[in-house]
This record gives sequence, structure tokens and C-alpha cells, in this order.
Amino acid sequence: MTHVMHYDPSATDLVYTFGGHRPIAEINPGDVLVTSTEDCFGGAVRTVDDLPTRVCQAFNPVTGPFHVVGAEPGDTLALHFIDLTPARDWGMSATFPHFGALTSTHTTATLQPPLEERVWRYDIDRDAGIVRYHARRSESTVDLPLDPMLGTVGVAPAGGEARSTIVPDAHGGNLDTPELRAGTTVYFGVNVPGAMFAIGDGHARQGQGEVCGVAVETAMKVTVAVDLIKGVSTPWPRIETDQRLMAIGAARPLEDAYRISQHDLVTWTADLSGLELLDAYQLVSQAGSAAPGNVCDPNYTMHAAIEKAFLPGVVAYQGAHQRLRDLGRSLR
Repeated sequence: MTHVMHYDPSATDLVYTFGGHRPIAEINPGDVLVTSTEDCFGGAVRTVDDLPTRVCQAFNPVTGPFHVVGAEPGDTLALHFIDLTPARDWGMSATFPHFGALTSTHTTATLQPPLEERVWRYDIDRDAGIVRYHARRSESTVDLPLDPMLGTVGVAPAGGEARSTIVPDAHGGNLDTPELRAGTTVYFGVNVPGAMFAIGDGHARQGQGEVCGVAVETAMKVTVAVDLIKGVSTPWPRIETDQRLMAIGAARPLEDAYRISQHDLVTWTADLSGLELLDAYQLVSQAGSAAPGNVCDPNYTMHAAIEKAFLPGVVAYQGAHQRLRDLGRSLR
């Protein structure tokens, strides 16, 4: 029988690194976790007058870490998002002076003045399934589809490191890909005993690339199923949906993130299908797709994807996605 664990974090329970923390709870493979996450502002930005640099002490808190019983380095952790529901009827976004894809940063130094720090408040209508944009310098509004996701999901990194939750890398972290939505299974290589996974950074929606650096940030109610694939390693975060397999790369410059994601997808395709490596390379070249997650964080993220229809009969991770998807549906 599936055990459903409920965990309701307080603000003081949230953490700002992957690694470096004791677990807040243990969870067994096959169990389901029901919890909540904060937005990247920790809930401190509530009006358009709340400039993040003034009201936030830190950014990007996560809920966790959770110790997965039996997880050891060399295993793979599977997290299947059964449900993601915004916990508020509003969300916030912003521009920062030295953050985002279209401004000077400490690594891309230019002489023009930095961008203005400005905040936007969005209305979230869960019943109608919309997120309403309000322009700040006119009366213009636009209704966008509600598409809840988590921006930050990951495990403790290897080597005893503690990595800021802002940084995406091989351990996961601030991946900021809209593919991390309900119905998705994400896979991480386990680096430390217990895996020590954490989740956070709720988004009501986000465009590909997160060009300004900030999505429609909101608190999130999360239901996630946990599984463990023993003795199977995963070099970079991977995503599986009912239709697609995806590999994520994180690096700077952007072309290296692209290369990492494509390399992982090609080698994964070869392993799953039995195709020779260059045959798999050719198939992914003609049938694959690529999209940015974020082009604003300390590392950028890209994902490479292929439709399962092009890989008939292939089953990834011993059927973990199908098994967890069915588990999630049985709970509704």
C-alpha cells in the first residue's frame, strides 16, 4: 500500500543550498509526498512597490532536503509530479538591474546603464486556467494559459559541495524548464547517501528561456511520487513524459549547455534502442528538438528531446514513468 507523507514547511524550514543540510524527513521509494513550496522571493514580494532587492534577504528557497531510504551513489532518483497547484491567486515577476538575458551582468560587462528594477503583479485564476498579465505603463492586460511548474528541483551534489539553489548543474537545481510540470517524471543521479532531494521555486507559468530572469512566481502545492532505480546511473537530469524523452544540460556559454543536453540524449537513445552511436546521432539530428530552459542564471539550461514514437518499444528506467504515472492516477 502506498504511504502518503504530508509535510507543511514553515518559513524557517526552507533552505537555500543543495547539500550542506540535514534531512527534514525520510521517505521510502514508492511513497508519495504532499507538501508546499515558496516562490523565489520567499513570499516577500506582494505588491508592485516591493522591490526584491529591498524586501528579500535571500532568493530561491527550497523545501527539503528529503532522505530517500536506500539511495546510494550510482543509483537514480525518480520524482514524478502528480499535481502542481498554485497556492495563491496572484504571482509576481520583476526585472533586476544586473540579472536577465538582456542586461549587463558581472560576466557580460557593458557600459550602458543597468535596467530599472520593476515589479509586475499577475492575477491567477485556477478555475479559469489563466494567468493575467498587467502592463505597468498602460492599461493593457493579456490572459495567458496557467501552466504550473517548479523551477528548482535537485539532489545534493557530489564531493560534499553545497551549491546555491540559484545555480543549475548536473545535480539539478534551478533548471527553470517549463517541462517540470504535472505528469512529468524527472531523473537525477544520486551523489550522496539518501539522495537528499529538495524542490521549490513555484511558477504559475514561464516562457522558454525565462528571458527577463523571473517567471510568474508563486507558492505551490505539490504532490510528488518518489522512486529509486538501483544500480543505474544518470549523468545529467533527464525528463520523461507520456510522449517524450528529454535530457538537460547546464553550463555557460549556452552552446555548451546545448552540447551537454544533445550528447546525453544521443547516448541515452543509443543505450535504450541498441543503435550504434552515430546511428543514434543521426536519428536525434533529424527527429530531435531543442529549447532553452533559462538563459539568465549563473549557468544556462538547455533541453534536448525526442518523441517516444520514434523509438518504438523503448522503455526507460525499467518503466518508472509509467509505474509512477499509474500510481498518481490511482490516488485521484
